[in-house]
Amino acid sequence: MVAGLKQIFNAVGEVLDFDYKVPVSELEDTMGYNFALPVHIKGKFANRAGIVIMTYSVTFTLKIACDRCLKEFDREFAYDFEHVVVQSVNAENDEYIVAEDEKVDVNKIALSDLVLELPTKMLCSEDCKGLCPVCGCDLNESECNCPK
Repeated sequence: MVAGLKQIFNAVGEVLDFDYKVPVSELEDTMGYNFALPVHIKGKFANRAGIVIMTYSVTFTLKIACDRCLKEFDREFAYDFEHVVVQSVNAENDEYIVAEDEKVDVNKIALSDLVLELPTKMLCSEDCKGLCPVCGCDLNESECNCPK
């Protein structure tokens, strides 16, 4: 979704709400993650005293393979984000979202934010025992007779 922000930049107190879902078909090849359901993005752009703030939340479900036992499972995630949106910036600055031509690609920002927020190690449970390094037995389901 590309949001046009001309009215927001020009009117103090103006608010633009957004609430939509990004279909799974558009999420394929997103940094190697497999989305089980559409990503729900809900938020707003608000001009507060001449400063445009973008606040939003994302909720989504990933199909994940456990990093210890390799079982597939679904896990829900929910994150909140906030950015300052500007029309231009003098130097390269990662603190602000630049609205070129007074437009912002909300999908691009949200997907980038959520990927950066995801944990690096995904486990089916905190106490997952993983696989035996000798025989490959799933130690969550049974014990093996391999030497420890």
